[in-house]
Amino acid sequence: MFIKSIKNIKILPRWVIIFLDLFIISFSCFLAYLLRFNFSLIDLVQSNFIRGISLSTFFGLVAILITSSYKGIIRYTGLQDGVRIVNMVFLNAVLSSVANLIYHYNFNNNLIPYSVIIIGFLSSSLLLFNYRLLVKYFFSYYKNLVFKRSRVMIYGAGQTGIITRHVIDSSPRTQTIGFFENDKNKVGKVLDGIKIYRASYEEMERLFREIGVDEVVITVRDISLEVKNELVDLCIKNQVKIRTIPPVDKWVKGELSLNQIKEINIEDLLGREAINLDKQSVKADLRGRKVLITGAAGSIGSELVRQVIQYEPQSLILVDQAESDLYAIEREIKEMNFDVKVTLYLADITNKERISSIFQFHQPNVVFHAAAYKHVPMMESNPAEAILCNILGTKLLADLSVAHRVSKFVMVSTDKAVNPTNVMGCSKRIAEIYVQSYSNFLADKKNATAFVTTRFGNVLGSNGSVIPMFKKQIQNGGPITVTHPDVTRYFMTIPEACQLVLEAGTMGKGGEIFIFDMGRAIRIADLAKKMVHLSGLEPGRDIEIIYTGLREGEKLYEELLNKNENTIPTHHSKIMIAKVKEYTYEDVNKYIDLFHDLVYDNNELKMVALMKELVPEYKSSYSRYEILDKN
Repeated sequence: MFIKSIKNIKILPRWVIIFLDLFIISFSCFLAYLLRFNFSLIDLVQSNFIRGISLSTFFGLVAILITSSYKGIIRYTGLQDGVRIVNMVFLNAVLSSVANLIYHYNFNNNLIPYSVIIIGFLSSSLLLFNYRLLVKYFFSYYKNLVFKRSRVMIYGAGQTGIITRHVIDSSPRTQTIGFFENDKNKVGKVLDGIKIYRASYEEMERLFREIGVDEVVITVRDISLEVKNELVDLCIKNQVKIRTIPPVDKWVKGELSLNQIKEINIEDLLGREAINLDKQSVKADLRGRKVLITGAAGSIGSELVRQVIQYEPQSLILVDQAESDLYAIEREIKEMNFDVKVTLYLADITNKERISSIFQFHQPNVVFHAAAYKHVPMMESNPAEAILCNILGTKLLADLSVAHRVSKFVMVSTDKAVNPTNVMGCSKRIAEIYVQSYSNFLADKKNATAFVTTRFGNVLGSNGSVIPMFKKQIQNGGPITVTHPDVTRYFMTIPEACQLVLEAGTMGKGGEIFIFDMGRAIRIADLAKKMVHLSGLEPGRDIEIIYTGLREGEKLYEELLNKNENTIPTHHSKIMIAKVKEYTYEDVNKYIDLFHDLVYDNNELKMVALMKELVPEYKSSYSRYEILDKN
């Protein structure tokens, strides 16, 4: 019954706190009189102590109201409350002294001895703060009995770790029981009342097992991805929840709160170490230039906009056919407040008259071509659209770039163009072939457009990425659908991919196909299981994982090079140049003309057969077009 009443207790009204504070001020003044007169009651009465206590209490009320020392919630008393109490007691002493001086000037006598004022100041400061701490610890003790508190270890015993500890311990449902730390000088010591342990795999696993850790909170900002992944895997293995805090500059009003301590996102584990970008070279390449970006409202295109605008181009020309997304990027740009002229066009890159007028009006210097159809199953069902957008749209942009003397044309391609097994991948490979052959054809001409291609894998958070789909499926209670237990994919963050696109675009001289270091391939089934674990659930028990079979044109694994290709290193460790089979511009152009004739023919087999003829390594997988490979 008592514990239940503790749970339901309300915050004390402010008048009660004022009354308690005045009682302690009165008692402190009485205690000061006893000490001043050596506990002699006769001397106490002769000094008119009732008048002195009344005076001190009255000025105490005035000081309380002026300093608002009564506004703090006692059970959450902290340093700021202590400062307010000292200010209030000091003001009380000052007011009492001033009253004393005025009375002495007029009547040649003191209302209250100065020694009593000093002793009362010291004793009331001590008692007022300590009674608050007593109430705070009383509540803390009984909350531990009432609530089952999660036992939290903090990874990182620095200043941020200390702040996090106080935030965690302010909650009735969590308590900090220790720190993990890599610094040998700190290990074994006690920080803020709790012990610091060595952040080794063996030590952490031992503590998880022996002292019953429920949760780990990462506070270290420069922790490597490898260490972070190992820590997450260890926590998952031992059924320990893991969370992290945001960077200091993201704290609300400069303060960390409990609701800002979030679960680790899968994106935090799939990214990689920071890229060292040659920003000066990129800036020299883009500053003061007119830059056109196609697909500017898409996941890659919009990030290119965010990054390019920082390099002070003369103007940005943004083209996309997605109305709502284009409006969203326009709003975002306005909030950036960059002194760059930005023009947006709602346009289809296959519309020759529309795109020609844009080139004619703006005369861009640099083109980043990110517009494309990318969904494999959708393009497998609609090959004419893949040809129209990815091949003929690219050709139109490339031809207009040459006609209008664009200095550099950077095309965003995909790893699905390597040994393609689907229409989408093959259409992108043909686009690669066209711009590379065109660049080689123009190589001897003065001031010719330099065509550069960048090729990379899946980007985290892009439209159609599996991660948003898995998150939604987990939120809905499952099941998670994975195509095949062995399917693997490369992943890269959108900002990282766009940084590498800019770097490759800057270093490209024309005709190169740059490939990016994508790290190691990730099994999608493992990714799904880890996402379930990070959500605090158990795969197979709370969330089912169902294998649906590979979709039309889908590969088990992606490649960045085909078996006949190798690479040439560049000055950037994450960027290489692919040595690929090259085609003559005349031959490729003949095929492109045939695609023009076939795209409105409605004969999909003819279209795909022509694609296979131009790209012999294109072998359909799990697709109705496999019949063409047999023939």
